[in-house]
Amino acid sequence: MIEKYLSKRDKICVVGLGYVGLPVALEFARKFRLVGFDINPSRVGLMQQGVDPSHELEASEFDGCDITFTANPADIRDCTFFVVAVPTPIDEHKNPDLTPILSACKFVGGALKDGDVVVFESTVYPGCTEEDCIPVLEKTSGLTFGENFTVGYSPERINPGDKLHTLTKITKVVSGSDAKTLKIVSALYGAIIEAGVHEASSIKVAEASKIIENTQRDLNIALMNELSLIFKKMDINTYEVLEAAGTKWNFLKFYPGLVGGHCIGVDPYYLTHKAMELGYFSKVITAGRNINDAVHGQIAKEIVQYLIEQDKSLKQTKVLIMGVTFKENVSDIRNSKIPELIRELQEFSINIEAVDPFADPKEFQHEYGIELSEQPSTDYDAVILGVNHAQYVELNPTYFKDIMKSNGLLYDVKGVFRNKPVETKYMSL
Repeated sequence: MIEKYLSKRDKICVVGLGYVGLPVALEFARKFRLVGFDINPSRVGLMQQGVDPSHELEASEFDGCDITFTANPADIRDCTFFVVAVPTPIDEHKNPDLTPILSACKFVGGALKDGDVVVFESTVYPGCTEEDCIPVLEKTSGLTFGENFTVGYSPERINPGDKLHTLTKITKVVSGSDAKTLKIVSALYGAIIEAGVHEASSIKVAEASKIIENTQRDLNIALMNELSLIFKKMDINTYEVLEAAGTKWNFLKFYPGLVGGHCIGVDPYYLTHKAMELGYFSKVITAGRNINDAVHGQIAKEIVQYLIEQDKSLKQTKVLIMGVTFKENVSDIRNSKIPELIRELQEFSINIEAVDPFADPKEFQHEYGIELSEQPSTDYDAVILGVNHAQYVELNPTYFKDIMKSNGLLYDVKGVFRNKPVETKYMSL
């Protein structure tokens, strides 16, 4: 069934070459002939030189791959199997923003021919592939779904920064609009995924399976964040409680923290949006989102309260934030909650400096209008360890005292230094 791809008579195309698309494209290209398409010419230029713009993959990952990188839509017209792996963000009102995926559908639609297959990897709400994407494919191509082309859905499971659970090591959920398409999709992914594939009964089931993976994590983290608020009022260290509870074999180990990124902090809104369209207002999921979206405000409140207690003039205070990406040891700044924390503190006229060894200063400035410093200075009234990058975790605890004034505060969001001899006022979630 996939002989035409194994013999390289037919080509695969991956649309969108970011954190998800590039690893997928390179893995397919080890066995098949492939075209990698991205609308950003500068990113394409880097990949043509064997450089991952996201800094996740080594140059060696490009070796032995039969792949052509392009930003020209004309170059994808002779492909017959299309994989769409573009971002699915939310807008400023926290509603799904389908602009990237529908734009990708137009590019693919312009290349569709009889017998072609389109598979979506982007995280969407159940029904999006059939209700939103297929009509755009039909309109742009002039073809009829089910007669001239078919579709599938195989949710991405890429975890940036994770070198253990990589693409081929994680079971891949696959689905198709009919039995024949499912077999093709299953066979192609099965050829590259060592962990094997799981065939979902329908596209909607596959879409729903992805959306609840991150919704479940979001709710568990929300519980930890709420417990942190409660235990602070009891003067109990939350991490010590979790360590004690974690000794039970079936206790799920989640921790409080800022919940950002392009998955956990976004995907639940896709599900609640669809639920509202169907007349159901989610209670549990929405409550979890509200708790997690308020964490940066709680951190800012605790820091401001401490500074006031020290009789400091907020306009004269200087606070350092270490780490601005959405998680540790990655350069991805999408939907990072640190900018919201910065703005919250700036509302009190506090002077903020921010550093990060992974984030691109120009990209951060463009995205959030916030300038990053090259290196920390000294004389800070407080230091916030916002992201536990490896470079920060390895610091000597006395480092923080050395760059702070007397009575300075270390706010360690993830509690990395909770059991170390920090010689300054210490707080964490």
